[in-house]
Amino acid sequence: MEQEAAREEEERKEGLIEFYDSFKDMFEFFCKNTTIHGTIRLVCSSSNKMKTAFWTLLLLASFGMLYWQFALMFSQYWAYPVVLTMSMHSEAKMFPAITICNLDPYRFDLVSEHLVQLDRMAEKSVSVLYGINTSASLFHVNEKSIHTRDLPSTSSHNRSSFKLSQNFSLLRTTEFNNRTGKRQSLVGFRLCNATGGNCFYKTYSSGMDAILEWYRFHYMNIMSQQPVIINISDHEEKIEDMVYSCQYDGEPCRPSDYVHFHHPVFGSCYTFNSKGTDSFWTATKPGIPYGLSLILRAEQKDHIPLLSTVAGVKVMIHNHNQTPFLEHEGFDIRPGIATTIGIQQDKVNRLGGNYGKCTTDGSDVKVKLLYNSYTLQACLHSCFQHIMVQKCGCGYYYYPLPPGAEYCNYNKQPAWGHCFYQLYSRLRNHHLNCFDQCPKPCRESLYKVSAGTAKWPSEKSQDWIRQALRHQNGYNSTSNRKDIAKVTIYYKQLNYQSLNESPLLSDNLLLSSMGSQWSLWFGSSVLSVVEMLELLIDTLVLSLLFCYQRFRSKTLKVARTPSIPSVSLTLESYRVVQEAGKGTAPAHGHTSGVPMTTANSSDPHPAQLSSKAMPEHCPDVVLNGFRYMKDISLEGELNL
Repeated sequence: MEQEAAREEEERKEGLIEFYDSFKDMFEFFCKNTTIHGTIRLVCSSSNKMKTAFWTLLLLASFGMLYWQFALMFSQYWAYPVVLTMSMHSEAKMFPAITICNLDPYRFDLVSEHLVQLDRMAEKSVSVLYGINTSASLFHVNEKSIHTRDLPSTSSHNRSSFKLSQNFSLLRTTEFNNRTGKRQSLVGFRLCNATGGNCFYKTYSSGMDAILEWYRFHYMNIMSQQPVIINISDHEEKIEDMVYSCQYDGEPCRPSDYVHFHHPVFGSCYTFNSKGTDSFWTATKPGIPYGLSLILRAEQKDHIPLLSTVAGVKVMIHNHNQTPFLEHEGFDIRPGIATTIGIQQDKVNRLGGNYGKCTTDGSDVKVKLLYNSYTLQACLHSCFQHIMVQKCGCGYYYYPLPPGAEYCNYNKQPAWGHCFYQLYSRLRNHHLNCFDQCPKPCRESLYKVSAGTAKWPSEKSQDWIRQALRHQNGYNSTSNRKDIAKVTIYYKQLNYQSLNESPLLSDNLLLSSMGSQWSLWFGSSVLSVVEMLELLIDTLVLSLLFCYQRFRSKTLKVARTPSIPSVSLTLESYRVVQEAGKGTAPAHGHTSGVPMTTANSSDPHPAQLSSKAMPEHCPDVVLNGFRYMKDISLEGELNL
């Protein structure tokens, strides 16, 4: 008894791991103990089915609204929107790089003969189109040529191999204009593929534009004879021939402050502060006196007038170590004018990654860059040049060449013009994938420019200014010619704007918004989420336990199925009992038609089969499995 009591006491004690007996117990425990508002109503109002149903629907509706809001927040988060934030900074910074070109393309000695022939072709074309009898002085066919440092063998080979083609003549044609409903006169030239079966006209509504493009097309074929890198002889080109005066922050410029390069259209170009590493170019104060002041020669005696029709100076303000694309981003300085250019810097920081396409240095861009530094224009030009070499078999003269390629020349590639203009039209219409392959830089400096002009020099001061330039810089102009210009570039203020992209919905803001929605619809916290997770785990574990118990019970039932005794065995046991009760019986006697055998003298338990243990006349015996009935008449004899 004491052992049973101790066992019951031990069972009443709480174990280390207790679990629920049913899903109902588990759900009631959760509703009574959770921190989620409203769930206790499902248990407290269980006697009122209407209230229980109402609170069940209310909780389900709140649960649905919560996860609908979650879906909206995650869809917005995975869209990766950005917000642009602007901040102001004020500090000493480096002056930008300044590139100037004289807009005076010149003839090279290597191709001077071909340029003379091209001028004569242009003269004839203008005469045929407009009836103008131009003179040789218009084209300056006798202008001095510029010598380059080149191999003599290469020069002689190019002189003899190239011939100016007469197949691209200027023509006048008419075309139906769908907008006006009338036919209009156009001027252009005809381009065909290699077989001559596919041709089109490169036409312009303005004859001036058509002549300039036609001349430039022939000019590129001629200039393809020039070496890839043009090294102008030292005695041919000097910065003093273009820049008469240079001062920065009141100090004269040094020879190491600029680099020279040649542009195929704009002629000689110079870049000041190209590296951006010299402390001399540090901007410490804003204003005109602390900027870059230049007096430039803006000569109007063009060497190739049909290639450049403007007089003045081309100026571009750009970042350091960046290739200047003056035809896209430069602006002109008018001769005879003093121009002041105020600049203000803006810095743009893009996120990149999932928030937009951008690159840090271009190393992750598929396009192989042909320039020293990455910009969007450099990538686009490189992409187009690679496609040009692949499709047309040669490269465009205005862009650098990939390794192993050569510039286009209609003596070697007669159909390159047809191929080029079609590709360029596709690039301009965004049908090539160059814009997709060329992302914007992740870090970029932009310069906003505002300019002011004034007549310079004035009528009262022009005499002494020209005399001073003549004695100091060898200036040999008369007072009637406007061939000089003054430009001053300065910081309007050292403050600069920094435009930074930031995620509209960051990770912290997403969690905060989810917590706000959870508190709004359930009035709970993070621990409530853990409670729901615990409920889910308990439900899963309880389900597994029930499945395991059911499977185990079926297994035990099959293993412990009781054996049913046979009828013959039951009858044999009954006969033995009968013979023992009588005491004497024939060896082969029969009782009630059932054969019986006598007990052997060697029976180990003969005393148990006495007349007192069993009546002489037993009641009717039934088979095993039926109820046994006592004989009342023999009750007294058994008690003796």
